[in-house]
Amino acid sequence: MGSIGVYIFRTTFGAFVLVLVSLTSVIWITQALRDVDLMTNRGQSVFVFVGITSLVIPHLVLIIAPVALVMAIAHTLNRLATDSEIIVMNAAGMPPWRLFRPFLAVTIVGSLLIAAIGAYVAPEGLRMLRRWLTEVRTDLITNIVQPGRFTSIDRGLAFFIRERQPNGLLVGILLDDRRDEKERVTIIAEQGEIVKNNAGSFILFETGSIQRHEAKQIDPSIVQFDRYAFDLSQFTGDSQVTNYSVRERYLWELFKPDPNDPMYKLVPGQFRSELHDRILGPIYPFAFLVLAYAFLGAPSTTRQSRIWSIVTLTIGVVSLRLMGFVSSIVGQSVPALIAFQYLLVASAIGMGLYAISRGMIIEAALTGRVNALIEYFKRRTAAAMGAAS
Repeated sequence: MGSIGVYIFRTTFGAFVLVLVSLTSVIWITQALRDVDLMTNRGQSVFVFVGITSLVIPHLVLIIAPVALVMAIAHTLNRLATDSEIIVMNAAGMPPWRLFRPFLAVTIVGSLLIAAIGAYVAPEGLRMLRRWLTEVRTDLITNIVQPGRFTSIDRGLAFFIRERQPNGLLVGILLDDRRDEKERVTIIAEQGEIVKNNAGSFILFETGSIQRHEAKQIDPSIVQFDRYAFDLSQFTGDSQVTNYSVRERYLWELFKPDPNDPMYKLVPGQFRSELHDRILGPIYPFAFLVLAYAFLGAPSTTRQSRIWSIVTLTIGVVSLRLMGFVSSIVGQSVPALIAFQYLLVASAIGMGLYAISRGMIIEAALTGRVNALIEYFKRRTAAAMGAAS
């Protein structure tokens, strides 16, 4: 690669890491603050809070990495141009493709990172997040419910105990279930305990009553019981079969999903769309690289403003990714639109490579077009005012 290539690679890769870490940290903090109730309301430690919220970082990196890469490349190219280094290298006879190589090397590293995260790391992180939240919910029921306080286990489901004995026995239990709008269920028991077995997790109530009040009925129905079990598996995740969401599937599971998978039967379009989105994920950085180099890699003097190039590059990158997102979403119901994503990326790479090979200064062309358009309107306006007078 040579000393120049190593210098450019080191500068670009350092900027990429810095931007990636900075943006990911800021977005992670904003997301983590939404889950601060893990400590305030659910009694979890700082370690659990940081651990749970950190599991979404791979998914954030998957989205932020291409943006961080194009920002790093644009920063390095703009810096080389400001210091007149691109002009010097061009005057020394260095072909544009040699300057392109170190940026390509950084892009390959970023692309491999995105591919690894998209194939395994991000889905595994989301699965670990699900399992950890399951443990937190179990901990909420068995340890965090405080005597003398109403605790919300789920929306519309409140739990109260008067006393917890050292052996784990719960005394003076009240459970109020309002999750069903058509029926309210209230369970009152003298005592109970948490029971776990192969069938799941249960609260085993002893000596109490169940009060069921249907919305259309005036009086509730009350049933006395000696022992009654309330299933907690829906909150603790103890069910034997876990149906992972599409984002929690590994890449190879999306390539060949199980035809009998309930989730696949329900939303086959999401599986198809997610598969192609992950395939294109490592390809987008190459499209962003080519666009950035086409707009900012041409030699120019320090007197020439690069604002138009940076603004146009930003619009192009945002438009390309936005159209990809839209195609992915609509492609769930219209499979033909998924191919449109590949066409967009291929077109961006093709037009960028053409501009680089021709040595086009896109900003000069854009400025010339804009100036010509302004002059045209000036002439038309002047002609119209002359005719009116």
